Amino acid sequence: MSALPSGYSISHATPSVETYISLRTHSGLTPFSVEASTRALPNTLFAVQIMHEGQAIGMGRITGDAGCFFFISDICILPAHRGRGLAKAIMGALMAWLRANAPRTAYVSLGADGRARELYAQFGFRETEGAFDSVAMYAVM
Repeated sequence: MSALPSGYSISHATPSVETYISLRTHSGLTPFSVEASTRALPNTLFAVQIMHEGQAIGMGRITGDAGCFFFISDICILPAHRGRGLAKAIMGALMAWLRANAPRTAYVSLGADGRARELYAQFGFRETEGAFDSVAMYAVM
């Protein structure tokens, strides 16, 4: 796992609904409603928050069925704290948990936007298009 810069710490805890919505919104991720967030967060298998001066400034979560499929989501850092290796620290913590808890045959996936692909590639993730006889698909309700 990456060492954190001075003044930052990592908490192995699921964020509150308020923190979750605030971090997603202020980090530029798609905002979710209070209802959706309230339903989602209890289904977290593992989560981390990056703390600075007592406030959460970043997070990442793992969800899934705890056996066959795991999904990494919500990796975000507030803009004022970017460029310090904090997302790499989040990924390091999530991957350490997966190595300790996921079966060897588990399928771990994530969605990668823009330059985040470069970060995820450092942890062994590859783009699926062309790698399998399938593509990633989604639907928004």
